[in-house]
Amino acid sequence: MNFFRIVFELFALYLLYKLVFDFIIPVAKTTKQVKKQFSDMNATMQEQMKRQQSQQAYPPNNYSSGTAASVQKKNDDYIDFEEVK
Repeated sequence: MNFFRIVFELFALYLLYKLVFDFIIPVAKTTKQVKKQFSDMNATMQEQMKRQQSQQAYPPNNYSSGTAASVQKKNDDYIDFEEVK
């Protein structure tokens, strides 16, 4: 009887060891890594949003005196479509 109890306790300790080192620790490491990646991605997205908002607050000046001439030039460069028979 005492022999079976020792074998059972050793088997239970082995199962506990396998559970901790083959399941719990890898899951904890993976969870930590995924949380870090999500926080890094969140920080990157917030930084991009701040940059985009600052660019929208101060848009570049695209209205110069040359734009009217370039629009006129584009209209002059238009070639009528001719149907080929």
